[in-house]
Amino acid sequence: VKDNQADLLMKGLIDTKVLLKAVVNSETGIKEKRLLSHVMMASSPNYHKVLFATDCAMVISPTLEDKQEIINNALDLTRTLGYNNPKVGIVSAVEKVNPKIPSTVDAEKLVELKAAGKIGNCLLGGPFAIDNLVSKEAAAHKGITSPIAGDVDILIFPNIEAANAFYKTIVFLGKAKVCGIVIGAKCPIILTSRADDAQAKLNSIILGAVYAYGKNINN
Repeated sequence: VKDNQADLLMKGLIDTKVLLKAVVNSETGIKEKRLLSHVMMASSPNYHKVLFATDCAMVISPTLEDKQEIINNALDLTRTLGYNNPKVGIVSAVEKVNPKIPSTVDAEKLVELKAAGKIGNCLLGGPFAIDNLVSKEAAAHKGITSPIAGDVDILIFPNIEAANAFYKTIVFLGKAKVCGIVIGAKCPIILTSRADDAQAKLNSIILGAVYAYGKNINN
């Protein structure tokens, strides 16, 4: 990858930490951005369009600054897929800012950062409970009129527990077709779960290839 002889990096039969340790090595690694983050893409029979979610596999407990970069990494991916102004929802348990729920406070600050031009081109809002982001009926029942409600493109989760649980649930109970890559290195990193089926792994390779091609075109 460093010598431009490979376009993708994919985890094989090794521990994730072994791969990532090599990726982030300050002398020999391929890290380009401050933060590496994972973006999942899903096609669910229960949602009307493709859905992205982050971070399902990399950043355990993201800070506000981390979340800002996680969003921008996701936008970098969606931009290469033809999205001009994706709808980004900051996920929490409630729709109102509550000092006792840190993710709602971060959501409010992320909205402010977007208004200040610190986050890429998108329509961003939060905090939202996830039902309001994926169901127009749920949003209407709660009187939520945001254009993101029931029509979100990208879900930003508060931590890896919430995001990973969503990933596994949408696959095993929601019967979604999924793929995912890690963004922030010189090339896309295909980092699949051991429980992912062959189709999910193939989909992830395809997504990585499309993203790599899109980056080269944009550059």
